[in-house]
Parts: sequence; C-alpha cells; structure tokens
Amino acid sequence: MKHDGELHTLTGAYALHALTPAEHEAFTAHLADCPSCGQEVAEFSATAARLAAGAALPPPARMKDAVLDGIDSVRQLPPLLPSAAGKPMTLTAVLRRRAVSLALAASLAAAAVLGGVTVWQSQRTDQARQQAEASEQRLQDFSAVMAAPDARTVHGRTTGGATTSVVSSKLQNRAVFIGAGLPDPGEGRTYQLWFDDHGTMRPAGLLAHDGATLMQGGIQGASGVGLTLEPAGGSAQPTSRPLLLLALPA
Repeated sequence: MKHDGELHTLTGAYALHALTPAEHEAFTAHLADCPSCGQEVAEFSATAARLAAGAALPPPARMKDAVLDGIDSVRQLPPLLPSAAGKPMTLTAVLRRRAVSLALAASLAAAAVLGGVTVWQSQRTDQARQQAEASEQRLQDFSAVMAAPDARTVHGRTTGGATTSVVSSKLQNRAVFIGAGLPDPGEGRTYQLWFDDHGTMRPAGLLAHDGATLMQGGIQGASGVGLTLEPAGGSAQPTSRPLLLLALPA
C-alpha cells in the first residue's frame, strides 16, 4: 500500500488501469480530494486513448499497389507549423500534439510493412521504410514506458518557468521527458537532456521545442535528469548552467 505522499506518483498507472486492487482503491479515494492528480489523470487518459488509436487496422490488400503506383505522383505534404509565438502551451496541448504525431508514425510503419511508404516525395522507398520502422520502434518504447506498471512521474519547472515532467520505469529502463512552455532556444542553439549518474552527466538526447520525448539511454545508475542549453548538435558535457535538475524516484 502506498503512503499518502506516494499516491501522487500513481496517476499514469491509474489512467492505464495498471494498479493493483488495493492501490486502485486508495488512489480513487485520494483522487476525490486532489485536483492536480485529477488533471494529470485526465491528460494521461487522453494521451493513452490517442496512442491506442495509433494501432492501425489491417490495411486493404490493394494498399501496397496504390502506394507503389503513387510514389512518383503524390505531392509533398506541407510542413507542420509551430504554435503562434508568445502563446504558451499547456501540458495537455503538448501531449495531444505529440500523441497525434506518434499515431501518424505508427500508421506509416504499418504501411511500410506492405512494401514502402513515400513520406517526402522520395523514390528511396528503402530509406522511407527504415524511417517508418524507427518511428514504430520509438512509439513502442514510448508506450511501454507510459504503460509500465511501475511508471513514476516527477514534476518541475525550468529556471525560465517552463513546466516539465519525467515519467520513468525501472522495468523498462527508460524515461520520457515532457516539456511545456519552453522558449525558442535561438539560432545555433538547442536544448539537451542529461541523465545525472550521481554527479556525472550523460547525454540523453536533444530537444528543439515543447513535446514528449523518449530520452536516449537507460535510467539504470541515474539519480536525476537535467536540461541545459547547448550549441546546435549537442555537447559531450554540459557547457551552460542547468535550466532544470530533477531527482528520479529511488
């Protein structure tokens, strides 16, 4: 049974129906008096629903021929535009946008199994298939962390006031970073994620804007997560003061 202070960490597992009967009963009672947990459960539930929607139905048998026939004629899709400058994004909006992107990646991967996908009007179907398979793998890893029975969430704010969360699973040995309200890093700069291995910072991926990101590398040996502003392409070690340091659950 979780102590009252630990009940706040069960929002993700509750939204995914991954609690034990005793934990479910205790958290349901806690939820009635905790608006912040109620909001987080709603956000996780919405994201889980959209991730589930990304599991495509078996495509029609004629799809393969239609995709291959359209490789040389299908027009390139316009780029996705960022949100209007100056309007901060809520955590719900970030998760919703990211979930839609993940669902699209899963659909592309399903089409790739049939013989090839044109993403950017490219005749290099092998490259498109590899990109789709990589997207499918990221989706599977992302979903595994969010749905893990031991998933735990910690929250924090950057020095600039952006809202952040980290969902980690020791069973999956992975972590997901979620950021909302991060300003444009500026030309030639990027946000970089780090695992804090008890004082040694280990690169964990780059972040260009708000969103949910599967951190690179395992959480084994890490005591925390950090965020810095680095030159484009990232750094082997932090070159600036941390914008955020979050301790991972023990």
